Amino acid sequence: MPVEKSEAASILTDIVLLVFRLEGGFMDAAERIAIPAGLTAASWKVLGATLEAPRTVAEIGRNMGLARQSVQRLADILVSEGQATYLDNPAHKSARLLTPTRAGRAAIDRLRDRQSRWASAVSEGLGEKALAQCRATLRGLVERTEQVEAESRESD
Repeated sequence: MPVEKSEAASILTDIVLLVFRLEGGFMDAAERIAIPAGLTAASWKVLGATLEAPRTVAEIGRNMGLARQSVQRLADILVSEGQATYLDNPAHKSARLLTPTRAGRAAIDRLRDRQSRWASAVSEGLGEKALAQCRATLRGLVERTEQVEAESRESD
């Protein structure tokens, strides 16, 4: 028997489709911004995840919504290109930590102005209050999605 979809569920479905479209636009923009700095959108994503602190490939994958194998491939490329390096992980012998090199940080620095100009152009006219509310709503959706997914895995 089919499940009756609530109005809230229908709205959420529309949001999901819009987010998919938005992600495509964000990735296209990220690719344009990253290429002159010698990065791809995907490598920028992985390298950017390590700017605050070294991270394991698994942590990066979880935090960025990427498959661990994809992150591993990108991390290995970043290391081979001298943009990142692996450090020993005192908490886990086999899960090394990825961290940017001086060259990796310089690549990120080279794209900051282009990213700032893009963010300013896209956010123009939307207003800080509306964007802050959007951010809060998206955080709530991320938390709820992660909670439901964890519950689903436990019940399987």
